[in-house]
Amino acid sequence: MDGVKCIIAIVERGKADKIVDKAKKAGAKGATIIYGRGTGESEVMKFLNINIEASKEIILVLSEEKKYKSIYDAIIEAGRLKEPGTGIIFTLPVENLVGLRHRRKFER
Repeated sequence: MDGVKCIIAIVERGKADKIVDKAKKAGAKGATIIYGRGTGESEVMKFLNINIEASKEIILVLSEEKKYKSIYDAIIEAGRLKEPGTGIIFTLPVENLVGLRHRRKFER
């Protein structure tokens, strides 16, 4: 059984649906979107006198390790994450996964 990766992308609010659509076209079976609020922006607003939206969307996607790269790349492209200030993306290994019975390939 191959490992599982969790792809986590934090993007500006309102952009997650478009990004998830591209991730699905790249092979993602689904995603979870969580709403959050950044804490670092207040310092930037104070010093640079610019208005930054503090609301964020956090996208979580589980993928087989051998298949994650195309999904990861699609998220970067759709979210324009290589451009400054558009968001961040990273991956984590997943262990002890329970609850995806309908997706037996993820179970250990």
